Amino acid sequence: MEGTISPLPQVIALKKKYKAYLFLDEAHSIGALGRTGRGVVEYCGCSPADVDIMMGTLTKSFAAAGGYIAGAKQLIDHLRVKSHDGVYGMAMSPPVVQQVISSMSIMMGKDGSDEGQRRIKQLIRNTHYFRKQLKKLGFLTYGHMDSPVVPCVMFYCTRSLHFIRETLNRNLATVGVCYPATPLAKCRARFCLSAGHTKEQLDWALNVCSQVADISNTKYGMQEAAEWRNVDIIY
Repeated sequence: MEGTISPLPQVIALKKKYKAYLFLDEAHSIGALGRTGRGVVEYCGCSPADVDIMMGTLTKSFAAAGGYIAGAKQLIDHLRVKSHDGVYGMAMSPPVVQQVISSMSIMMGKDGSDEGQRRIKQLIRNTHYFRKQLKKLGFLTYGHMDSPVVPCVMFYCTRSLHFIRETLNRNLATVGVCYPATPLAKCRARFCLSAGHTKEQLDWALNVCSQVADISNTKYGMQEAAEWRNVDIIY
């Protein structure tokens, strides 16, 4: 929601200190962060052995359906036998399973190409470019510079809804997040970047956002934008 990245090394240190269990949600980071796209664990240089339960979705980077939970065999066997979702749920369809396998093969380079690495590098390039340009235009954004989830703060629900409606009228679909999903005065529009976006598409989207923000008065980062005004942003 915030586009932040968990300070995992510090969390693991606390886990070890207090002998706690660590549950990590990689829904937005798997396939997007880390040198080979293995998520926030790889991004932070941590060991997967220090995470007790890892969970993620297969609907984003893998373009499939469903999700996964990874952990010790004893834990997974317990969930499979005792969990209502495991007992009464249906297995994935073969086409979905094949889609996940194919996506993982590309990410891991097991398809014989460097397409996975190219896409990971392209995503981080798109993310940095889009975030920096938003700041330069005067938008107030949340989150880490490496996160492809980019929230633009609109503060008020009415302005957020107006921004979303007007961008849609200009053929740009944006996601609005308002109360109760956020605090009442922290509504925002949220962008989720992809490695498939081209520079031309990003520039067009930025131009549309700037036009609509001028109408709705939602450029709340103009003070910070002054610092970016003379910065050349290289794609």
